[in-house]
Amino acid sequence: MAEFVTLDVADGVGTITLQRPPMNALNTQLQQEFADAARRADADASVGAVVVYGGPKVFAAGADVKQMAEWDYATADLLSRELHAAFAAVEAISKPTIAAVTGYALGGGLELALCCDLRVAGDNAKLGLPEILLGIIPGAGGTQRLTRLVGPSRAKDLILTGRFVAAPEALSMGLIDRMVPPDDVYAQAAALASRLAKGAPLAQRAAKRAVAAALEGDVKAGLEAERAEFAALFGTQDQKVGMRSFIENGPGKAEFSGR
Repeated sequence: MAEFVTLDVADGVGTITLQRPPMNALNTQLQQEFADAARRADADASVGAVVVYGGPKVFAAGADVKQMAEWDYATADLLSRELHAAFAAVEAISKPTIAAVTGYALGGGLELALCCDLRVAGDNAKLGLPEILLGIIPGAGGTQRLTRLVGPSRAKDLILTGRFVAAPEALSMGLIDRMVPPDDVYAQAAALASRLAKGAPLAQRAAKRAVAAALEGDVKAGLEAERAEFAALFGTQDQKVGMRSFIENGPGKAEFSGR
């Protein structure tokens, strides 16, 4: 039984909630628990989309510095591998994922949000990678995922200064996708997840793989990956249902089975 993380499923939406007050500091136990929840959500056929949520006051305020302060090189080398594996489990969820960000998303907290496909944040949210102020750098994907999301110049600004970014600026730079009143963060994220959960799951997975290919190789390789994913979907029942529904009823009315 997990102590700090819950996975609740309702109406096709799986909600992974961090519950380690007061700031959801990401110690090794919490990392292992959210990785396990991510794998369970991915394997659960009743889950069509996933929301990662830190609760109404804070998303996650980074790593447990008290724990990290005692590490030496050998410990950091070992535990950083486990850290990467935990965050990779969230990124590997094959279904649409949304981070519901309230309050602070700092350090590892922001890195966790970056593992999701989309980010919905409260207009009072503060985001940042302050590791440089501790004499280290982001170690759970921040230098890589942030750079791919907002570009190298903006990423260097945030990483080298360690400054916190308010929600309006985060929205303008593409760090978050939607900004809503703080009390509406989870409801808005869940509503978006519910909409995505009704989509064509095989096409959604193919789209995520194709976008990932765009970030991993050159344009030629990415285009070939897109072409192959596109063609493969014509062997699915969802493609037949979707196109037939479009012809007969217009867009957005198909009911997909994932076959």
